[in-house]
Amino acid sequence: MNPAISVIILSWNGKQHLPACLDALAGQSFRDFETVLVDNGSTDGTACYLREHYPWVRMVGLPENVGFAGGNNRALAECRGRYIVTLNNDTKAEPDFLAELLRTAQTDPGVGMVAAKMLNFYEKGRLDSVGVGIASDGLGRNIGCNQPDLGQYDGSREVFGACAGAALYRRDMLDQVGFFDDGFFAYYEDLDLAWRCRLAGWRCLTAPKAVVFHVHSATSGKMSSFTVFHVQRNKWFVLLKNWPASLLLSRLPLICVLDLAALLLAVLRGRGLAALQARIAVLRGLPKVMRQRRSVQGMRTLSTAEVRRLFSRGEGLLNTFKRKMWDR
Repeated sequence: MNPAISVIILSWNGKQHLPACLDALAGQSFRDFETVLVDNGSTDGTACYLREHYPWVRMVGLPENVGFAGGNNRALAECRGRYIVTLNNDTKAEPDFLAELLRTAQTDPGVGMVAAKMLNFYEKGRLDSVGVGIASDGLGRNIGCNQPDLGQYDGSREVFGACAGAALYRRDMLDQVGFFDDGFFAYYEDLDLAWRCRLAGWRCLTAPKAVVFHVHSATSGKMSSFTVFHVQRNKWFVLLKNWPASLLLSRLPLICVLDLAALLLAVLRGRGLAALQARIAVLRGLPKVMRQRRSVQGMRTLSTAEVRRLFSRGEGLLNTFKRKMWDR
């Protein structure tokens, strides 16, 4: 009999994080789940470690690192659950994490995504994410990031999407709109997926009692050249694939101003080459992105007015500029 939930975990040379992550899963109050771990071309002995210490984990070994997006896609083919939970390897979930995600998803058949409450691993009273929102320039933001957890997000509410570091997705929805875009490799793949889901009419709720502690940027490094390249490339992929044409044209001046600011700051902080390469990659990827756009817009059920209402409120130009100087 197939399990209710399939948990997908990716690991790339992250063996040191696995005990906390997997032991927390083993202690879940909800038991009807399977765990599929993708060893994304690790060289740190992850595969042997799993076989010895966690034989209940189904491992998918890959010869090379295919990224967060590609690794999750490989894992999905092995999953049997009606719901898919994506979970970073550098996390530690509270015992009711899976139970609360599932309970929230089952409140409404139109809910295709559920966002967990992610807290900082080292400062447990500080928020990491309670979902993903889109600002006035259309770029993604982790709601609540770096705020003290004072109970301000303790009520379940609708948000644009879920941070894939700890999220639940309805399998029926993924069968309709697809999973992550392999071409993103890492960063903004969850925002891109959220756009496709929302355009197709699916909703996202938060599950504030589904708590997980997260070591932020443990794998790629905060604002490394790797991060700058993928964030500043992928944000354009998201815009070009998913935005209604009239909305994109009306906000393009603001988007370009903020993009130029991000480019200049990258130069000042020694990441100029990565930022420039990101924009060259966008130009080279345009033919493929435009083909993808036709497919995405073909599934769209929302009007442009309905899409506008999905944007976060209270995001003035100054706040947007401050937050998006590094785009993440």
